[in-house]
Amino acid sequence: MGQGLWRVARNQQLQHQGYGGQGYLTREHGRRTATNNVSNTSHRKQAQGGIDIYHLLKTRKSKEQEGFINLEMLPPELSFTILSYLNATDLCLASCVWQDLANDELLWQGLCKSTWGHCSIYNKNPPLGFSFRKLYMQLDEGSLTFNANPDEGVNYFMSKGILDDSPKEIAKFIFCTRTLNWKKLRIYLDERRDVLDDLVTLHNFRNQFLPNALREFFRHIHAPEERGEYLETLITKFSHRFCACNPDLMRELGLSPDAVYVLCYSLILLSIDLTSPHVKNKMSKREFIRNTRRAAQNISEDFVGHLYDNIYLIGHVAA
Repeated sequence: MGQGLWRVARNQQLQHQGYGGQGYLTREHGRRTATNNVSNTSHRKQAQGGIDIYHLLKTRKSKEQEGFINLEMLPPELSFTILSYLNATDLCLASCVWQDLANDELLWQGLCKSTWGHCSIYNKNPPLGFSFRKLYMQLDEGSLTFNANPDEGVNYFMSKGILDDSPKEIAKFIFCTRTLNWKKLRIYLDERRDVLDDLVTLHNFRNQFLPNALREFFRHIHAPEERGEYLETLITKFSHRFCACNPDLMRELGLSPDAVYVLCYSLILLSIDLTSPHVKNKMSKREFIRNTRRAAQNISEDFVGHLYDNIYLIGHVAA
């Protein structure tokens, strides 16, 4: 009885407030319209002082392009920003629609320098008819040639004026390029020790822990799969470069390039021991410290222990 009276009273109250029947629909429609207007106004206010994004999204070039934004109708800065996210293949396809925008030299210059960080031609006055789009195609062709035959690839770059015939320029090109096949690169550096020397000097190991510096070194100059003269050459060059970058640390620890050489060789052997599934009895920390200090007696036991912990936790130095 009480609930029935409450419903009657509530219905009468809603009717007096205008929520009954058509009045409720009218008020609800008005409320939603006001909310949408506020939302649209807020959206437009967010774009004040810059680009009216709401207006741009409503822009249509023709009925056939409904839902498709024409980049030519956007501000140039915004169009170039959108196109800068494309790779070379997609940018070529975009040039079929937006020829002037997609062929812009700044876009292709960014693609060249993001893939090939250093080329001799970057620092020269461009020849007549030069374009970064054409240069990108030549760099890509030269990289593919290098990955098939390193000597032919380097000769191709020189013949196109992209690289100077200098060990230092070739080393900088290799150091700043990530598209070269590491196996072919290893063969090339083994034959061109002059380029290898300049490539080593490009590394800065200042204030780096020895195993981490060795990992960085082998990321650029890949270690051979087998022990031999080339591996010994790499470790020797790394040891001298590491000491040159950290003279204060070397004096503090009492280390010489020969001592660093011994530590590097020990780290490589330890990496193989700890990561190889074929080695069942892994070397303990105590064994590593004992064996390393036999080869280099002046090395601190704590320092050698930290070396072991780094390999144990992070992994192989030449992986």
